[in-house]
Amino acid sequence: MIGPDRWNRARGCQIIAGYASLDGAALPILHALQEEFGYIHEEAATLVAQALNLSQAEVHGIITFYHDFRRAPPGRHVLKLCRAEACQAMNGARLAEALLQTLGIEWGETTPDGALTVEGVHCLGLCACAPSVLYDGKPLGRVDQEVLGTIVQQARGA
Repeated sequence: MIGPDRWNRARGCQIIAGYASLDGAALPILHALQEEFGYIHEEAATLVAQALNLSQAEVHGIITFYHDFRRAPPGRHVLKLCRAEACQAMNGARLAEALLQTLGIEWGETTPDGALTVEGVHCLGLCACAPSVLYDGKPLGRVDQEVLGTIVQQARGA
């Protein structure tokens, strides 16, 4: 990913051009933009609409329909907590609520120091190891308060 102000118009245009000829190009373009910049910049959405001859409302609808797309830069680290049934049955909801309260943020928000963004996901496929999380793309199972505390410390220390 690029630096703190991640969006770069020229690079965004390159990415869009690289996928624009595909059938159903909107999702591949949006995924590639998020992979590169960490989020979908407002200008990027406009450029995607222009390139694919879609309305801005259609692109906005795609971005807001799929919960994995971000419209603001994430923190330096991203923690995704599973909110599916198996993890909920294993105390996941209480762990998540305690974490969010400790950090003073809501789902999808970033800590004021910019260290950690906390997002909910519906199933990580680690049901046998519930509750589970994805920390910077790395799956972790059998998570408890201690593990979450270590993650927060690591995120803030980096």
